[in-house]
Amino acid sequence: MSIGISDEHVELASSLRKWASDLKGRELARAAEDDPGETFASAWGALVEMGVPAIGVPESAGGGGGTTLDVAVALEACAHELVPGPLLGPAVAAALLDGLPEDAVVGLVLGEVVWDAPSATHVLAEVDGRWRLLPRGAVELSPVLGLDLSRRFGGLRVLDPAAGDPVDVTTGLVRRTAVTLAAAEAAGVARWCLATAVEYAKVREQFGQKIGRFQAIKHLCAEMLETAESVTATAWDVAAVAGGDEEQWAFAADVAAAIAFDGAVAVAKACIQVLGGIGFTFEHDAHLYLRRALTLRALVGDRDEAAERLTAAAVSGVRRRVELDLEGRDEPLRAEVRENVERIAALPEDEQRAAFVETGYLAPHWPAPYGVGADPVAQIVIDQELARAGVARPDIVIAGWAVPTILEHGTDEQRERFVRPSLLGDLVWCQLFSEPGAGSDLASLRTKAEKVDGGWRLTGQKVWNSVAERADWGICLARTNPEAKKHQGITYFLVDMRNSDGIEVRPLREITGKALFNEVFLDEVFVPDDLVVGDVDDGWKLARTTLANERVAMGSTRLSQSVERAVGIAGDGVTAAQRVRVGHAVALSTVCSLLGVRSTMRSLAGQGPGAESSVAKLLGVRNRQDGAELVVELHGDRILLDADDRLTADVWELLNTRCLSIAGGTTQILRNVAGERILGLPR
Repeated sequence: MSIGISDEHVELASSLRKWASDLKGRELARAAEDDPGETFASAWGALVEMGVPAIGVPESAGGGGGTTLDVAVALEACAHELVPGPLLGPAVAAALLDGLPEDAVVGLVLGEVVWDAPSATHVLAEVDGRWRLLPRGAVELSPVLGLDLSRRFGGLRVLDPAAGDPVDVTTGLVRRTAVTLAAAEAAGVARWCLATAVEYAKVREQFGQKIGRFQAIKHLCAEMLETAESVTATAWDVAAVAGGDEEQWAFAADVAAAIAFDGAVAVAKACIQVLGGIGFTFEHDAHLYLRRALTLRALVGDRDEAAERLTAAAVSGVRRRVELDLEGRDEPLRAEVRENVERIAALPEDEQRAAFVETGYLAPHWPAPYGVGADPVAQIVIDQELARAGVARPDIVIAGWAVPTILEHGTDEQRERFVRPSLLGDLVWCQLFSEPGAGSDLASLRTKAEKVDGGWRLTGQKVWNSVAERADWGICLARTNPEAKKHQGITYFLVDMRNSDGIEVRPLREITGKALFNEVFLDEVFVPDDLVVGDVDDGWKLARTTLANERVAMGSTRLSQSVERAVGIAGDGVTAAQRVRVGHAVALSTVCSLLGVRSTMRSLAGQGPGAESSVAKLLGVRNRQDGAELVVELHGDRILLDADDRLTADVWELLNTRCLSIAGGTTQILRNVAGERILGLPR
């Protein structure tokens, strides 16, 4: 997945990547080692002919009139194919100057380095506290063959500061613009490295099999995917908000600075690791991308400084607020939704749930009469109006897994019996899937169901069952055909937890000291035939429906609970090093929200789910676990005194979140799934 989500951006990225591939940028970069002048000039000429440097230049100045996001999509595509020579510097200058002098190549100066020194016809530099566009004759440039073989940088000596035209920009704006567009290149680098590593892992053989089958390689590639998606999300976000609200742009730029450039370096290094010895050779292109990534990171400043700024912004109340553009598709339904939501909001709190059910807004994506069959746009409008009215949708917990399965695969009698009472909260559900010997591997479950007159007898042990001690009903998987293949012979049952003989629920005390989960023992528990959902022996398909059920949701502007808590502690005073750590936590939490927003936008665009949703689950776990641990570390040795309820709650959260990388499929299993289903690595 690239930065662009809309059809126009997908097409732009595809066409530019093909063009850049035909340009053979990597071969040109190698040729430039001996002859940078002619090589870079030919590359720049091709870029100009293609119109790439002018994409974001106003039409009145002879450009394409595109947005910063258009420019970012183009830069990502060109970086993916490592188009050499000047492009990033002139793109930043064009954004700052609203265009470029005719036939100009503007070298940008940030810190001590002149970007694109050998190609520059002008230099945009800060001289005596003021930014100026200096002609080439007013400066002395000293180009060097540096780390990045696809570009040249150099030193600067200003000969005639008065020769340049003053430019009305600040250093902060220049740096923010540079980060915005450099992040797009970082995304292109990360994408190429990920694709290259994955393709190699699919064909390279060791020990008689493709190396992509080895879990170590699979996990390494999945981690590259997580990082590449994070880089892409931040690059998309900062480009989308650029030039808008200054506070929001600054926040997004600092998130990109904290995430994108280290991320591109990490993916480039991992690519070389997957490639093995061949990746360490000069002949392979991987090192060219590592060099570009390292250079981008060096150009845009310290990630820890960005993290400190994020902490300061978060303490002052700034959060990233991404506005979804519904392109007018919300107008036909906005008024009706607002009227319904206002009617719900006006009711006493104990009457609101019933009103949610009556309107279908409790689960709007479900079909009528239980939902309203809302498409992605309608779901977003309902969420927006609920947020505007300050009304929270009740949480239906495990019913959110059970009911969609009944709706899709159940009988009319089952739907009539269970769906509405579950929505109203009259029925509480638990899940009876995991077993001591079958956690994530549900196909290995051993609970058996034997056919008897009028139904089935279930015998076995289930574990990690939340709310089983007070549940009315349970969704249960049991093996009905022990002779069938592993994923077959499993049936989906609805178990009456209150009125069935043979059920024993034992609390499981977890590391927190509390018991939120249970073990459930089934001893010949009778389940009548009319409580089988779907076909006998077809429960695996139903289980996947249950676990996969998701809806489109509006992204939250809040950080995760623990990161919000860390920001609050930082506001009371912490060390400089701790402020940096809080800022990085803010960045990661923001990325998790951005991944959700991008997934929603794909739904709005009528596209299938991208990698964001799977990556969001993996990063979301890390975000919550690391955030909870950070909060406890910020308390220092005070946690040993157990002095107040808030400290106790923070320690409990740290201990409790350890389950997140286990529950619902371990992080390792999810990385296997990501490697196989998203990246296409062999099983």
